[in-house]
Amino acid sequence: MATVHRIPPAPQPQLYRFSPLDFATLAMYVAIAGFFTVAGNLLAPFLRQVAPSPAAASYAVNLLFYGSVGILALLAARRVMARDLKVLATRPWFTVMMVPAAVVAMLILTAIVVAIGGEVQTSENQAGLQQLMQQVPAWLMVPVVVIVGPFVEEYIFRHLLIGKLSRRINIWVCCALSVVLFASIHIAGQEAITLTALLPYLAMGATLVFVYVWTGRNLMFSYFVHAAKNLLAVVFIYAIPPELFEQIQQVPA
Repeated sequence: MATVHRIPPAPQPQLYRFSPLDFATLAMYVAIAGFFTVAGNLLAPFLRQVAPSPAAASYAVNLLFYGSVGILALLAARRVMARDLKVLATRPWFTVMMVPAAVVAMLILTAIVVAIGGEVQTSENQAGLQQLMQQVPAWLMVPVVVIVGPFVEEYIFRHLLIGKLSRRINIWVCCALSVVLFASIHIAGQEAITLTALLPYLAMGATLVFVYVWTGRNLMFSYFVHAAKNLLAVVFIYAIPPELFEQIQQVPA
């Protein structure tokens, strides 16, 4: 009889049972994201009245969203974080070398899938984030875009959707679900959802899913990769003058 090879279970399986705090964090994430996706345009006039500028209003919304969900996610995942950091500490050179290697692999995969798609389309989410970073100083954006945001997304889309949900559903189904939902949430609210807008996020999600599973479902490793990729994007945007950045975006691929 043929032997079926399966991914071995992660150590300390009790860390991969859903807790009430997991459900509360997920519910808050879905509720806030859904609210701003559906009613964001209705809320915009009010935010413009209470905020000194549209950029300040957008930043406040992102800070409130990721800050509130991030606190719950941190409390819910604190034991897994401690375990995963201890594991990575036993192989420091692996972490130091493989995080940038994974980012490079992500960029290469993104370039390939975008080239296959034949057209570069910037999602509204990405365009809005780029515009926001051109108006808000880096020291305010880094905590949201590089530190808190990636942690919330890795907790939701990797730790919950793969690490915990795979106890009930086939892990490859969970991986596919993670990639698709991760990409979809980043273009939510667009008038038309297109494959060309999805492709970069599908490539990013696939890379993060791979490193998460490959490292034994290590949440902190996938978080470091995600944070490093976002940090690279932040440095790129802030290092290029706004005028030159707009010219680069207007050049047809």
